[in-house]
Amino acid sequence: MISVSALWRHPIKAHGREALERVTLTEGQSLPYDRLWAIAHDAAKTDGTEWAVCQNFSRGAKSPALMAISAKLDEATETITLRHPNQPEIKVQPDTDPEALLNWVRPLVDDSRAQPAQVFRLDGRGFTDTPYPSVSLCNSASHAAVEALAGAALQTERWRGNIWFDGSPAWAEFDWIGRQIKLGGARLEVIDPIVRCRATTASPDTGLRDVDTLGALKTLGHQNFGIYARVIETGRISLGNQLELV
Repeated sequence: MISVSALWRHPIKAHGREALERVTLTEGQSLPYDRLWAIAHDAAKTDGTEWAVCQNFSRGAKSPALMAISAKLDEATETITLRHPNQPEIKVQPDTDPEALLNWVRPLVDDSRAQPAQVFRLDGRGFTDTPYPSVSLCNSASHAAVEALAGAALQTERWRGNIWFDGSPAWAEFDWIGRQIKLGGARLEVIDPIVRCRATTASPDTGLRDVDTLGALKTLGHQNFGIYARVIETGRISLGNQLELV
């Protein structure tokens, strides 16, 4: 049996993750509050009113220290608590005090890279890495396979996935592309594999690059880990729910 082992959301794109126990997925939308906000840098070519490619935003692929941020969102007030081993804790409302957020994150951005400049919000679909509102799924067995290839223990948070599942053989998820899956009360359609970037080479504990995850993947002839899916039927999912191919 394949079942949900972890649920994560990332309220600010590339700036922290938060573990969940349950969530309601809505048809045509990304996971609620996942990548709802994003921090555009001073070389961005977007005004934030529409989806834009990830190159417009501060992210772990360019500034690995960002990978060590953790987040906790209070949905009622939309206040986010951010923590990092090298920064004091901050509680901030991105919509009402964007400068406080930008000032907090600037020391974590590589000086040689474009610097944080604006905070954007995109309701409904968020600033996912895909041009469609997506939810990402990751296979625990595939993670273990990468650990074996890399010769190192890896934190699952490196992959920034929304839904983790146990009980499937390593890499079987790539055979699901084009198929539908039933998950709790929701139904999803699997669309694409996730092509990985250098963000995954940095530790989510320290923010330092420490394992060549991309090199490990390339020994398999690709740079993919996880799959993107589209929500096609609204429903609630929880830890332990069964995942069923339909």
